[in-house]
Amino acid sequence: QVQLVESGGGLVQPGGSLRLSCAASRSIFSLYLMGWYRQTPGKQRELVALITNRSRTNYADPVKGRFTISKDNAKNTVYLQMDSLKPEDTAVYYCNAAIGIEMYWGQGTQVTVSS
Repeated sequence: QVQLVESGGGLVQPGGSLRLSCAASRSIFSLYLMGWYRQTPGKQRELVALITNRSRTNYADPVKGRFTISKDNAKNTVYLQMDSLKPEDTAVYYCNAAIGIEMYWGQGTQVTVSS
């Protein structure tokens, strides 16, 4: 099992940047897959970015070239650097860890992009 705590959300103007952090309660070195998802009211949760235990990354098309996922194994933390933010990036962002067939989620952090 693992507990995940997100932080770093907030209000930002279009074109601005935010960095989200996801702190895990245990070592993430061996966790095969971690990622960020987002959800807006009335819509399904959608994938934003994934990172494997070997730091291979994958991004959803809407965020390619603007968002960067990374991790610091020593700090048991996964990051999401979000640049060139758009109003349509407004959502609650959730950290996720996959351990075997189990999926673990954080409580979410709100990101609002508005002028």
